This record gives sequence, C-alpha cells and structure tokens, in this order.
Amino acid sequence: SLALQITGVILLAVGVWGKLTLGTYISLIAENSTNAPYVLIGTGTTIIVFGLFGCFATCRGSPWMLKLYAMFLSLVFLAELVAGISGFVFRHEIKDTFLRTYTEAIQNYNKNDERSQAVDNVQESLSCCGIQSYTNWSTSPYFFKHGIPTSCCMNSSDCNTQDLRNMTVAATKVNQKGCYDLVTSFMETNMGIIAGVAFGIAFSQV
Repeated sequence: SLALQITGVILLAVGVWGKLTLGTYISLIAENSTNAPYVLIGTGTTIIVFGLFGCFATCRGSPWMLKLYAMFLSLVFLAELVAGISGFVFRHEIKDTFLRTYTEAIQNYNKNDERSQAVDNVQESLSCCGIQSYTNWSTSPYFFKHGIPTSCCMNSSDCNTQDLRNMTVAATKVNQKGCYDLVTSFMETNMGIIAGVAFGIAFSQV
C-alpha cells in the first residue's frame, strides 16, 4: 500500500505538471483536447486515498474489504493505461491538427478571447511568431487594423503599433522563427513524458 501511495503521488505530480505546462498548448492545438493530465490527477488522488483504505483493510483482515481493494487496483491499472494511450495518441496527432487550428486562431485573433491569449502566450514563451514565420500575420484581419501582435516582439520596449503595421520595419522588430516546429516539438516531447510515466507505473504495478 505504501508503494502504491508513492506511485499515486508521482501520478498526481505529473498530472498537475502536465496541466500547468501544457494547458495553453493543448487548448490551442486541439479542438477536442486530451484528458491525459486530468486522468493522471484523478488517478493519483484516488490512489492516495485508497492506499490508506488498503492499509486499513489489511489491518482489519476483512476479506470483502481486501477484495474491494483488489478491484480498485484493477481500475487504477485501466485508468493509467487510458492516460498513457491518450498521451501517446495525442502526441502523434499534433502535427495533423496544429497547422489548421493555429491558422484559424491567427485569422480570428482579437487579443481578447481565450484562444487569442493562448496565441500570445505561445509566441512570448517560445519567442516565435506566426506559423512558419511572422509573414503569416499579413493575411489576418487583425493585422490590417493593428499590425502584428506585440507578443511577437523581440524587445517590447522597442516595438510600437506603427512599426508592427509595416512588414518591412516589423521584420527587424519581431521574432523570425515560426511557432509550428517549436510547438509540435515541445508538445511531442512533453506528452511523451506523460505517456511514458503512465505506462511505466501501470506495468510496474502489474
């Protein structure tokens, strides 16, 4: 039971880390985002609680309680497999969906809604701009009114709206790298970690 509780803490920690680290990217990339981090959080919490139940059942020597505990362990194993498979499948769907969803996000960008804020978050945190490059913003309705978003700027103190509305000047002010390769690589690596931890703990429990 103690060993099981340790795995519960690990799953809970990985689930919370996955949600905090990847939440923005998942909401931006997927129309139907993966539930892998939530599955790990729920499973980890449940394991910790039922680990205490297992200790209590062992101390009492109650057959029905031990059978219930065994049933619970089977359900935990299945939940971990679901999280692992979900993370693994989503990892390979990223490239297929990101190009389309990110293009839509740029075309509908308004700086205020959740997806627009996610675009800003990605561009700032990864120091990138647009899909393949900053020029992708030239077709966005937002560009014609406000220019390239300030989240693309290399130095926010040396970046103003007038500069960002001129593609020639903006080229010297914004990040040159596109976000496509950076985001897909980042997501594949981190979703691979989540899937690997879920599979590893599941089979170690077997």
